[in-house]
Amino acid sequence: MPRNAALGDLERVVMDTLWTHGPQLTVRDVMDRMEGTKELAYTTIMTVLDRLAKKGLAQRTRDGRAWRYTAASTREALAATALRSTLENVQADRRLAMMHFLDDASPAELDDLRAALAEVERRHT
Repeated sequence: MPRNAALGDLERVVMDTLWTHGPQLTVRDVMDRMEGTKELAYTTIMTVLDRLAKKGLAQRTRDGRAWRYTAASTREALAATALRSTLENVQADRRLAMMHFLDDASPAELDDLRAALAEVERRHT
């Protein structure tokens, strides 16, 4: 999993397409299934997919003259990597950073966090 999992707007739309409609999509497949974007050039999507592959966020395999792309991980794994990377880059108190984050959490989000912590504790015992 890449250490820097930050995505630009178009990269996010392309990754959403890979997650929703993949695996093994060609550039044309991605273009045909992308949502919420205006007409983009084939070469633009090809460049974005190539960049995602170089970042380790997508995997590609040769299929004749074309490449087929698959997301290298799930949405959830990518989000976890981004959170971990952010926390690792905090030079100050990580606990204080987490407290600031959690101060804005809704009751439902806090319930989800409690359930996730309980599951992790069960796995580690």
